[in-house]
Amino acid sequence: MAETPRRIWLTGASSGLGEALAEALLQQGAHLALSARSEGPLHLLERRFPGQVLLVPGDLTDHDRVKAIGVEIEQAWGALDSVILNAGTCEYVNAKEFDALIFERVIRTNLFASSYCIEAALPLLRKGIRPHLTDVASAVTYLPLPRSEAYGASKAGLRYLFESLRVDLAQEHIDVTVVSPGFVDTPLTQKNDFPMPMMISAEDAARHIVERLDKRPLEIAFPALFMAALWPLSRLPAKLKLIIGKRMVRQDPMEGDA
Repeated sequence: MAETPRRIWLTGASSGLGEALAEALLQQGAHLALSARSEGPLHLLERRFPGQVLLVPGDLTDHDRVKAIGVEIEQAWGALDSVILNAGTCEYVNAKEFDALIFERVIRTNLFASSYCIEAALPLLRKGIRPHLTDVASAVTYLPLPRSEAYGASKAGLRYLFESLRVDLAQEHIDVTVVSPGFVDTPLTQKNDFPMPMMISAEDAARHIVERLDKRPLEIAFPALFMAALWPLSRLPAKLKLIIGKRMVRQDPMEGDA
């Protein structure tokens, strides 16, 4: 008897890591509800994988739209087996011209939108098969980096949200995984003008994640060599972290930083 395809809601599916994850999961036969602001790439996936794709596009920072997406998924499928929250953004901070609106934009996109999606997803996961909730955070949470105040704060908030939620959902047998990638070649990282050691392609990153999701680990952190270097640094005393961070500070902030 053929195994029933897993019903997965994937956000941020129109480009970068999200698009690569969608491709990898669809090739495995999964059924995907795909969310993103840009609908064009989602329609391409729908045409390439007929019968496997449910389009639920929209702005995930819009609470009402996210609730509507939950209703659309429920009407189409009745339940969810997995949710992968990948949508996110990054803006850098120039401390000399500190702009709190950057924090508002980044945290709304990375943290608030994820909480909206969790609200919509949990009732559907509770009706699913072996429910699994996954969030794409970042290795940046291990070490404070220059200009990453807004991005790092949003991703640290996501990490805490999911690790705390893991405890509360354990009694319901809903597994929770945090993904902590290093540098992945995506449209976001292509805007960076600083060294990004051990960068990997979005396709390799997606393959790494998908190969491990079935095991439902608490965390998927990669690339291995990058994490092997980063983890010891994260355990250093605060004064040593400050010394390391100061050596990384740019004297000429990126054009457009505010």
